[in-house]
Amino acid sequence: MSLSKALRLAALAGTLALSTLLGACSFAPVYSSGTLASQPLLNLAFAKPNSRLEQVVYQELSLRFGHSEAPTAPLAQVSVSAPAADTMLSQTANPEKSVEVTATATLTITYRDGSGKPPVTLTRFATAGYTRSDQVLADREAASEAAERAARAAAESLRLGLLAALSR
Repeated sequence: MSLSKALRLAALAGTLALSTLLGACSFAPVYSSGTLASQPLLNLAFAKPNSRLEQVVYQELSLRFGHSEAPTAPLAQVSVSAPAADTMLSQTANPEKSVEVTATATLTITYRDGSGKPPVTLTRFATAGYTRSDQVLADREAASEAAERAARAAAESLRLGLLAALSR
């Protein structure tokens, strides 16, 4: 009985010590949005999109970093391309064909505050797949949806790359 009581007390003391140590740590979670948007370097002004895929990337980045209308806010410019590439994943006589779309997204951050900092340029790739079935409308919609999925994944990768670049 006394050994059991001693073990419980030791476990309680260890738990308290661990919680005290972890309470003293400060972490900045990568996947939070409220704390990141309050940092001035991450309050970006976004250029106008030239395509639907650029609009998707701008929306994702604006959602995570916040949007600024200030004339001195860093300007974020994105270019996205997503050509479809046929890749036969099976050798059957099935008319359905697997296709991959690779989105290449390039983000350039230009500082407009007069500091003379060089622009930050990041390029990321993301791939999404879909199945083509030789039905024109369904194939077009599937390709468009896959390209948007790839653009969203590339935007997430750009966001993480930008956080890493600005933390240096």
